[in-house]
Amino acid sequence: MRHVVFNQKGGVGKSTITCNLAAISAQQGQRTLVVDLDPQGNSTRYLMGEAADIELDGAAGFFEQTLKFMVRPKATTDFISDTPWDGLHLMRSSPALEELHGKLEQRYKIYKLRDALAELDGTYDRIFIDTPPALNFYTRSALIAAQRCLIPFDCDDFSRRALYALLENVQEIQADHNPDLQVEGIVVNQFQPRANLPQRLVQELIDEGLPVLQPYLSASVKVKESHELSRPMIHLDARHKLTQEFVALHAALQG
Repeated sequence: MRHVVFNQKGGVGKSTITCNLAAISAQQGQRTLVVDLDPQGNSTRYLMGEAADIELDGAAGFFEQTLKFMVRPKATTDFISDTPWDGLHLMRSSPALEELHGKLEQRYKIYKLRDALAELDGTYDRIFIDTPPALNFYTRSALIAAQRCLIPFDCDDFSRRALYALLENVQEIQADHNPDLQVEGIVVNQFQPRANLPQRLVQELIDEGLPVLQPYLSASVKVKESHELSRPMIHLDARHKLTQEFVALHAALQG
């Protein structure tokens, strides 16, 4: 199953959600791949730590190859790296993605990622795609390549207002490019149960019939430690409340 984690708003936890769900998937014995399409490379840094600075072929190399005619092109697996975690692999990000964006959009290579990841369905049980905070070529490629869409929501009024436009964008991709894409659900992140605003905003989403997933992910300083150490929560503190919320959220995913 191919999952895309998508929100046009930055700072809502896309990389954190992507990497923690993927780490749990791998820890539970599923062959798992993370595809990092954000030029900022937060997922790559989170999973690889200082090794993220080593120059290896990844998403940029994959997309650059699509711009060339090659008699013997590299296989998609050649753009995938091991991570320190058993069963978890990564198509790493690079700042070069930013440089390639205009050429890829101009040449309309929008289906290349879908075709490549479809070939890997027999290799991986779960693929998680992290996306940039924008509706651009890479985000559209990810939405076209995925079967399920997870939408992080950080309990902010700006996020709630942006959510409706975001859902319309997903529906447009469904109608024009990927009828198999389903909105798997809205992932409530940084939830503070004792604060009135988060409770009210989430309840409004539920009352409107939107697919809000359970459980909500708690706000925690532990996740900042997880980022600093480049250790997903399941490998940092398996008993922590937030880790157990990620485990329960992973269990709620389809496929």
